[in-house]
Amino acid sequence: MGRAFEYRKATKMKRWGHMARTFTKLGKQIAIAVKAGGPEPENNPTLRALIANCKRENMPKDNVDRAIKNAMGKDQSDYKDVTYEGYGPHGIAVFVETLTDNTTRTVADVRSIFNKFSGNLGTQGSLSFLFDHKCVFTFKKKDGIDMDELILDLIDYGVEDEYDEDEEAGEVTIYGSPTSFSDIQKHLEADGFEVTGAEFTRIPNDLKAVTPEERATIEKMVDKLEEFEDVQTVYTNMTPEEDTEA
Repeated sequence: MGRAFEYRKATKMKRWGHMARTFTKLGKQIAIAVKAGGPEPENNPTLRALIANCKRENMPKDNVDRAIKNAMGKDQSDYKDVTYEGYGPHGIAVFVETLTDNTTRTVADVRSIFNKFSGNLGTQGSLSFLFDHKCVFTFKKKDGIDMDELILDLIDYGVEDEYDEDEEAGEVTIYGSPTSFSDIQKHLEADGFEVTGAEFTRIPNDLKAVTPEERATIEKMVDKLEEFEDVQTVYTNMTPEEDTEA
């Protein structure tokens, strides 16, 4: 799991690099959460988790309130989760997650980037075997808590038996099955833990080394994909740069 944590850590700032783009993505996620579970955070666990993410990303409260209000409007478009998978330059697997209200537009945009970088866009699900889909929770560690006992307890709720600690921030990050998201969240909240982040992620299970020149090309492709408003997150199985330097 240490490798998974380092991969996530190395790519996190890359994925959420620009503040305005981050807020737009979070706003779309809020819209989906509100439409599915209502506008009241106390009655909507998914919305509560998203608000924690907004705080973590320093999204102003006014922006959050506006996103919730807009999601309740009659003219608000419905967004769909759509993934696109394929191979980019140098045989690197590329997995693109989107939230879109126009799949025709989105697939055209994504395909244009794959074509521009001599990649091949495959069928949905064709590369899912290369990435482990997980839910990730980060929460404040309580003083005096026995982490081994906590993890043993959480295993019953779908959490994996390894975790990561950020001693400087006083936070713990745990990983679990995506289908266990709600159960894990409820248990953490019931036990009084302050959840500071909750998300879904995809961690490559077979990292591929690249040269600096190849990395530059792949990162340029990822940057171009992330410029599209519909694109939420782009994952690759390229070895993180810090691993290469080590």
